[in-house]
Amino acid sequence: MTTVLEQLRGITKVVADTGEVASVKRLAPVDCTTNPSLVLAALKDPASEALIAAEIEKGRAAGLSPEALVATLTVAVGAELTRLVPGRVSTEVDACLSFDKDASIARAREIVADYAARGIGKDRILIKLAATWEGIRAAEVLQDEGIDCNLTLLFCMAQAVACADAGAFLISPFVGRITDWYKKAEGVDSYAPDEDPGVKSVRGIYDYYKSNGIDTVVMGASFRNTDQIKALAGCDNLTISPKLLDEMAADTSELPRMLSPEKATGVAKASYDEPAFRWALNADAMATEKLAEGIRNFDADHRKLIALIAER
Repeated sequence: MTTVLEQLRGITKVVADTGEVASVKRLAPVDCTTNPSLVLAALKDPASEALIAAEIEKGRAAGLSPEALVATLTVAVGAELTRLVPGRVSTEVDACLSFDKDASIARAREIVADYAARGIGKDRILIKLAATWEGIRAAEVLQDEGIDCNLTLLFCMAQAVACADAGAFLISPFVGRITDWYKKAEGVDSYAPDEDPGVKSVRGIYDYYKSNGIDTVVMGASFRNTDQIKALAGCDNLTISPKLLDEMAADTSELPRMLSPEKATGVAKASYDEPAFRWALNADAMATEKLAEGIRNFDADHRKLIALIAER
């Protein structure tokens, strides 16, 4: 019988939310997405050990600082992943640069140059930036240079609208983290899929994009269970953890398509200048808190990575 995962792959591009080489080899996704948390996990992956040891030795010989070595190591892991997937690998600009447009642009160009030195063109990667006002403006410049961007830590419509206006290649709205916030705020244990705040947020963004002919790819991310994934079947892309991919590979139930461009409801076009964007984000307590928390957590994992490499 056809599995839910096979059915999903027929209507949505499935991306692996992991940087572990062994998992990518086994699951064979089209694309991979990474962040500091996932690179930290990759350091514990036996399949990556030889690669990491070689990069550390090369960095030591070149006299690189731990910070510089982490920067090249992140690209080295991404380069390895490009050999395993036919599509793109997202590589993150340091979270500590999330409020510095110019520094984000400079770091993105460094990442692209490092990949190029390894024989990998910019058509194989996405530069991942937090969807702050400065991150979105950095993406606008990079997109004009032909460097495609993935705007992450996206929690509300104002972010989605601004990303589309900036010409971002792809956005990653975070389903599970939205749900986590509302569960705590409303004192509930769970939601039915159609009432799940994270699912409803992505459905609204998808509808807005398709209603207005926006080419930016919508990639749902941060899933807590397969019901959330099934409720977004038909979304452009979905990035899914190995655990949930395995669950869907073992599920042979029928998967109805929930999202399609033909179902767009004709949502009116919107636009935000900087003051309006900042006010809309400020007015949304969930989006404000989860964006700030996500940046802090990514930065903490980045610093853990630097400390770990310094020890080694």
